[in-house]
Amino acid sequence: IDGLHFSDASNGDAENSYRNGKTGIHIASANDSFRITGMGLVYLEHGVVSHHSDAATIDNNFIAECGNCIELRGMGQASRISNNLIGAGYNGYSIYAENFGGLLVTGNNVFPRGRSSIALSGVVRSSITGNRLHSFYPGMLVFSGNCSENLVASNHFFRDREPWAPMTRYDNGLDDQFGLLHLNGDNNSVMANHISESIDTQYLKPANERPVIIRIVSGKGNYVANNHIVATTESSHASDAPNSECFATQVEAILATKNLTALEVIAVKIEPGASHNTVLDSGSDAQVLMDRSVNAF
Repeated sequence: IDGLHFSDASNGDAENSYRNGKTGIHIASANDSFRITGMGLVYLEHGVVSHHSDAATIDNNFIAECGNCIELRGMGQASRISNNLIGAGYNGYSIYAENFGGLLVTGNNVFPRGRSSIALSGVVRSSITGNRLHSFYPGMLVFSGNCSENLVASNHFFRDREPWAPMTRYDNGLDDQFGLLHLNGDNNSVMANHISESIDTQYLKPANERPVIIRIVSGKGNYVANNHIVATTESSHASDAPNSECFATQVEAILATKNLTALEVIAVKIEPGASHNTVLDSGSDAQVLMDRSVNAF
């Protein structure tokens, strides 16, 4: 299903707007056991939108170059998003779900440039495991609306900066204090994830502030353990040539591991008011900021 072109010229760049009012698959009412497999969806403002899903399967699809890729709206239960190749635009979500229980998100390869790789609102007792997630912006994983008792484990998160010159003027509007993982809710487990951030310090916002990797904004009983955080910096490799090839530029950027130096970060930040949270082996003493009289480190 091909939307062919984006068409919103309000920013002077219609083809990179990710907006054209088109939707690939829209399931408008309560549904049971839908299977969306083996599809290719491109150049759509909304790839797949499903309302009130029960036992849905979205598996082995290519849903990319879309404004939003997968949206589970309304409420739902016991569904699976797995083995997909996904990549949304800077205005939208690669994977979004709201008011969901028993959601399984596993084995997906999520590309930049989505506003969020995975955004969940009011999602409980669900699992996000074994995904590879790449983003050019903070807010890769966002829990809002009191997401609770979720498992986030064995994922690979990688954040760097947009390397392709024509797209460097766009971002999702969030600064680096927001956190790569931005969590609201109770009794979530964030365990055994590999989290990489590699970015030239000149592009950090706000300037001269350490970026935050895992930020718990509210909640109690969250368990953050055995996460390996690799934070590095080097001079940007973004191409200044407006006609540089996008594919080659992006591959070269993702393969760059030489000449890296350590980047100072806040590995875990727990905001005042959040209590009874536990942080184990996910950052040094200086990298974990929280009230240690009401949280365990």
